[in-house]
Amino acid sequence: MSHEIEPISDPGLPDHVHRAADTNPVAEKKAERQVAILFLLSALGTILFIASYIFIPTTEFIFLPVMGTTNAHELFLGLGLALALLFMGLGAVHWAKTLMPDEEVIAERHEFRSEESDREDFVATVKERAAAAGLGRRSLIKRTLGLSGGLLAASPLLLLRDLGPLPKNQLQTTSWETGTRLVTDPGNRAIKPSDLEVGAVAQVLPQLLPGEERTLNNIGKDAVLLIRLRPEEFELSPERLSWTYEGIIAFSKICSHMGCAVALYEQQTKHLLCPCHQSTFDVPRAAKVIFGPAARPLPQLAITIDSEGYLVAQKPFTEPVGPSFWERSS
Repeated sequence: MSHEIEPISDPGLPDHVHRAADTNPVAEKKAERQVAILFLLSALGTILFIASYIFIPTTEFIFLPVMGTTNAHELFLGLGLALALLFMGLGAVHWAKTLMPDEEVIAERHEFRSEESDREDFVATVKERAAAAGLGRRSLIKRTLGLSGGLLAASPLLLLRDLGPLPKNQLQTTSWETGTRLVTDPGNRAIKPSDLEVGAVAQVLPQLLPGEERTLNNIGKDAVLLIRLRPEEFELSPERLSWTYEGIIAFSKICSHMGCAVALYEQQTKHLLCPCHQSTFDVPRAAKVIFGPAARPLPQLAITIDSEGYLVAQKPFTEPVGPSFWERSS
C-alpha cells in the first residue's frame, strides 16, 4: 500500500519583507558600492601582507609605548592577512544580505536520477540564479571581487621564498682548489706527510685565504679524511694511485648515501663506516661500497705536496660530494 505525499501549500513561513535594495534603485546602487568598498579593503589588506613580507626587515622596533618592542615584520604580516580575510568575508555577507535574491523556495523531494532532462534543468537553473545574483550585470562587484580574490589566492606563493634561494651549482662544487693546503680541523694547522703515521686518520679542511671566513655550509661540504696506509696495500688504478702521496689518501667525509659524517675507521680491516645507516667503504679500493645503502664510493681528493712540503690539493673534487640526487643517482 503506497501513500502519496501531498504538496505543502503553507510551510508556515512569515510574510516576505522586501529589502530596500529590492525596490529602490538608489539603495541598490548604494549597497553595491558598499560591497565593492569591502572587497577593495580586502585587496588592500592583501597588499599590506605582500609588502610586509617583501619590504619590512625582520628587525625590532618601537611601535607603541604600551606594546613595547615588537617585530614589525610579523605584526603587519598578521594584520594584512587578517584584514584581507575579514573584509572578504564582510563583503560576501553584505552582498548576500542586500543584493542576492532572498525568496523562499520549496523543493519537493524526488528520486535521484541523472536523466538528460535533469542535467539540462540544472544548467538552466544555475544560469538563471547567476543572472539573478547580478554576476553578469554588476560589473563593479565582479571586478572588485576578482581583484580581492585573485590577490588573496596568489599571496601564499610568497611563502615559497622561505624555502631559500635556488642552490644553482652549490651542490656541485666545494672550496677545494688546485694548490689549496690541507689544514687540521680543529687547529687550522698545515700538515706534512711526516705528521701522519701508518694507520693514522686526520680530518682536514681547505686553508682559508686572507679575509675569508668559514661558513657552516662550506664546512659541511669541505670536510675531508686523510688516511695513511702502506703504498703496497692500495688496489687502485694508476690514475687514482697518482692522487695519493706516500700512502696518504684523501676522501670526502660526507657519506654518499644521506650526507652523514663518515667518522669511524677500522684500522684492521681498513674500512670506513658511516654510523647513520652502516654504509661501509673499503679504503684500499678507493672507498668502494662493500655494505649498506650508499650507491657510490666516497669522492677522492687528489693530493700532493707544495714547495714547502705541506700537503695540498692537486685539483678540486672531480665529482660532487655528498648524497646522490636525481642528477647523480649512481
